[in-house]
Amino acid sequence: MSNLVKGVILDESEMLSASEHGTPTNANDSSFQLRPGASYLLRKLRHSSIRSGISYGPGLSPDKVNVLKRIAVEYSCECFLLHASVDGGVNEITRAWGDVGGIIMYVVQNSKDSMCKISSNWLITVVGAEVVTAGQNSSMLYINKLEELPLTICCFNKKATCNNVVVVGYVMKPSREEDFAKRGAFPLYPTPNGLIFLPLTFEIPLSSQLQNVDVVLHKATDEIISIELSNSSVSSNRITYTKGMQELQRFMEDHSDFLAIDPLSNIYPVLDRLKIQLILLRLQEQKAKGRHAIRGAHFLKVIDFKDPGLPQRLSDAQLSLPCIVKPQVACGTADSHSMAIVFGTEDFKDLNVPIPAVVQEYVNHSSTLFKFYVLGENIFHAVKKSTPNSGILMKSYERNGLRPILFDSLKSLPIDTENQNSGDSISCTVDLDLELIKDAAKWLAKTLDLTIFGFDVVIQEGTGDHVIVDLNYLPSFKEIDKDIAIPAFWDAIKLKFEAIKMQQATIASSS
Repeated sequence: MSNLVKGVILDESEMLSASEHGTPTNANDSSFQLRPGASYLLRKLRHSSIRSGISYGPGLSPDKVNVLKRIAVEYSCECFLLHASVDGGVNEITRAWGDVGGIIMYVVQNSKDSMCKISSNWLITVVGAEVVTAGQNSSMLYINKLEELPLTICCFNKKATCNNVVVVGYVMKPSREEDFAKRGAFPLYPTPNGLIFLPLTFEIPLSSQLQNVDVVLHKATDEIISIELSNSSVSSNRITYTKGMQELQRFMEDHSDFLAIDPLSNIYPVLDRLKIQLILLRLQEQKAKGRHAIRGAHFLKVIDFKDPGLPQRLSDAQLSLPCIVKPQVACGTADSHSMAIVFGTEDFKDLNVPIPAVVQEYVNHSSTLFKFYVLGENIFHAVKKSTPNSGILMKSYERNGLRPILFDSLKSLPIDTENQNSGDSISCTVDLDLELIKDAAKWLAKTLDLTIFGFDVVIQEGTGDHVIVDLNYLPSFKEIDKDIAIPAFWDAIKLKFEAIKMQQATIASSS
């Protein structure tokens, strides 16, 4: 695919702006600042499967050159001195990169003289240009802001394949995107199964981006501001998204034929621990003779920790102490992972866990947690160290002055400080029925109508029950080898896209 963009050179004119402090006295001086659009772009290019570099001319000050080189190291790209000679510039890139296997895009400010580069085989992209007339050089592209460059590359590469790729627009918080991208999950260059990933940004009009997108992959829970739980099992919870996510939501509502790998409505049960527990209750219908039970943990919704009838309600729900207490809101809010392990009914008084809450059975499970990941038709799992059995936790409880054990499940879990293993992974010594879990995973995928999700399983000591204790949408599955997980991730997206298109075609032909 030699006609696709495979390398990007960013001219220094698009990298730095002088601050109000004036001329710097050394290379570490903050007088040279990286433009916001440049920082955004370098982050996107870093793991995009497209080579990237920063160029500068021979007349640039040594201080500024040092700043550029430091930026290049920070963002894992090259820094090139390009001479006035076109051939010299091309040779400099070739020596560093070799044959990139495609076109090199040269990005430069409109105010800078870039005409000397046009006779080379580079694709010139001018930033900040006025409206282009049809008679201008066809080897040049024009954009208003640097944030538009990923979209420009995406559109160019799709056209170069004769539209024979699927453009996946994605949106999630930066830290999660970094987890995916550094394993090569989001290339701007076509994957082996024909996907190009476009990072959606709220810094430019979303509609102009979505017009060039075939399907959206979202982690909408990253864009939640608040969740107002409904008191009714019929009506839905009220979710408030960020302004940008609201714009995406309106676009999808206004364009009923617009595709999402998993529509927003499909993830709503995952936001509510009570709804997930109610869904898991139905797993008991899947129990087969001669096999272990697969189930959710016993649970109880609590709206008042001081309810005098709470001990009896716990008993009626088959809950014995200790129990784990979790907010009903499962994600998307600051305190949705603030939890506690309680050992006596007195521990509920003044408990610092948001209400409404879900009190969940604490399962003795030999400190072994199985993390399962569903990527379309593929199911993977990893074994992790988990919280210790209740007897060991009781010792911690006593050392803590008979106070409940509080923790944030995203940051740390209560552990056995006397018998710690190094690292998170452990050797599995419990009897896992993998086929049982895979059957449950397929049932959950069909019931929830989700393509990519994860869930945690523990195996109860004594009974051998396989208990699902948590479920989440679009996990990073970072415990799975990227050479296995990322192709499966791509396949899940492509197969879901094709299934939706086939379904749309069937509906259209029958109407």
